[in-house]
Amino acid sequence: MKLVFLDRKTIGDDIDLSSFKDFGEVVEYNFSSVNEVPDRVADADILVINKIPINEATIGGAKNLKLVCVTATGTNNLDKDYLESRNIEWRNVAGYSTESVAQHTFSMLFYLLEHMAYYDKYVKDGNYINDTMFTHFDKVFPQISGKTWGIIGLGAIGRKVADIAKSFGAKVIYYSASGSAPQSGYEQVDFDTLLRNSDIVSVHAPLNEYTEGLMDSATFSKMKNTAIFLNLGRGPIVNEIDLTAALNNNQIAAAGLDVISVEPMSEACPLLQVKDKSKLLITPHIGWASVEARTNLMNIIYGQIKNYLEI
Repeated sequence: MKLVFLDRKTIGDDIDLSSFKDFGEVVEYNFSSVNEVPDRVADADILVINKIPINEATIGGAKNLKLVCVTATGTNNLDKDYLESRNIEWRNVAGYSTESVAQHTFSMLFYLLEHMAYYDKYVKDGNYINDTMFTHFDKVFPQISGKTWGIIGLGAIGRKVADIAKSFGAKVIYYSASGSAPQSGYEQVDFDTLLRNSDIVSVHAPLNEYTEGLMDSATFSKMKNTAIFLNLGRGPIVNEIDLTAALNNNQIAAAGLDVISVEPMSEACPLLQVKDKSKLLITPHIGWASVEARTNLMNIIYGQIKNYLEI
């Protein structure tokens, strides 16, 4: 049995993959271009991939291929019809990073809510040395307690965020873009109600026909001008030109993004045109990537391969 990792770097060098040798020969490539894939998979039995397109053009010559494992939840890079025509099975992973993404959500919120960049710079620039009083609060900030937190997408991550927000004393409401049935213990509202009433809006939804372009000029205009917007779902859920305008025109107070429409970022990204940089926090799609989440991810992949081979 030959197992090939086509983009091993997306897992992280700190994660030990030696256990996969239990299944046979293991070949690891840090990255693979679309043009490199056909040669690299020619005699592979199992592929472990993240973003690599899997279709007839890339794996058409892989005559031994039996299983494709995606180290992510999203599978839009798989041509499932082609895989089915070849009787090649596929697996993805869900639920491995719930705690990690929820933690990152609050990390981003606190950074923006309490103006951490400003206060850190204030002290490190020497302004606190022999200051006129023991405290300095030129950048005022509120508590989460008593505020309304609106969640778009109440899956496992959305529920985790909701539960933590409640523990801080926030009122939590949520909107389901797909119109799914209400979930017990959580208050479902329509989209306009969520936008108009929320002090914090966080997105934890998948990218699909219901959510693509959901956050645009019309939606930002309905939000409070004191609201903080967070996107930890997928980049194309947000119209980045409209978000840039909303920030520049003070329609909302701030935004934190762990995902953007083009990753890695393009020089043409509209978000680079936000004038007040303190209003915008962007992290490079790291919310899912705690050590524990990545370890959990690969343990699940290992189990999937083991179960497949024992069928």
